Amino acid sequence: MLPTTRPPPDSPGADRIQLKRDTSMDLETIAEHVAQKLADRGERLALAESCTGGLIAATLATIPGISTNLAGSMVVYQEATKQSWLGVAEDTLAEHTAVSPPVAHQMVTGLLQRTPQAELGASVTGHLGPDAPDGFDGLVFVGLCRRGESPKILRVDLVKKKRVARQREAAMRVLELLLDL
Repeated sequence: MLPTTRPPPDSPGADRIQLKRDTSMDLETIAEHVAQKLADRGERLALAESCTGGLIAATLATIPGISTNLAGSMVVYQEATKQSWLGVAEDTLAEHTAVSPPVAHQMVTGLLQRTPQAELGASVTGHLGPDAPDGFDGLVFVGLCRRGESPKILRVDLVKKKRVARQREAAMRVLELLLDL
């Protein structure tokens, strides 16, 4: 749980995004586009999902033939799981909280270290609400990395208000970002 006395992250090291993609596409359609792009490039993707709870991987898994390009996904909801599965540092969590650019960065780099068969990695961590501390409600950080390159960390401010809608919105934003990678 996030401490309630900590101010919201000012997001150093994370770029805010404003996506200008066709918003009429639904989650499944965006996933199909990502799957096609991965197939066209012959790349494999690994995911580390926190607030999306595996929704990105589950959506991609509905696409026939995706096993060629989806290396796998880790659902790392709890801080202890982020630490043991991805190597996120305890002091990073204590200093920045789980919803922060440094944690998204450590998630995606730890993911690629643990999945050598993947060329691309994506991580997502955020607070979907309700009962989020001030400044954290609807705040998501996405880490994207192509093997051998520096990770890109992006801040996404979700616009939906209900938790399930936010989870889908966060999954869509990650998939849209993967399309632009």
